[in-house]
Amino acid sequence: MDLRKLKTLIDLVSESNISELEITEAEGKVRIVKADPAVVTQTVYAPAPLAAAAISVAAPALPAAIEAVTLADPGHAVKSPMVGTFYRSANPGSKPFAEVGDSIKEGEPICIIEAMKIMNEIEADKSGTVTRILCENGQAVEFGQPLFMIE
Repeated sequence: MDLRKLKTLIDLVSESNISELEITEAEGKVRIVKADPAVVTQTVYAPAPLAAAAISVAAPALPAAIEAVTLADPGHAVKSPMVGTFYRSANPGSKPFAEVGDSIKEGEPICIIEAMKIMNEIEADKSGTVTRILCENGQAVEFGQPLFMIE
């Protein structure tokens, strides 16, 4: 199973009410179990001819400092939907999409994440006021990493 297909399956499980998903294909078997909203665990079984042992892979954990900031702050965290590079504005010299104190509406672009040379506009998933920006411009971000706090 290719990595894009696996990532799509992980995204589907994390965004739905499904807590467990198991898929069997010719080249192997994949089982994805949602432990809690922030962590997705994958257990990948090798095809029969190769080995009988199971390989467990956990989704990358967020740095402790980010988790602590997110847990301490009131409000809603806008999280990264993908791995990539975080940018606050569309161009290096242009005005940032969102600043601390700005009122934003659900669906409004608040940043860009560059992944594989593609610029992906990230929209606010909730209306409110930006209370914190948790990433620096040009910083690498992980899937599920908090980017903004909205109150």
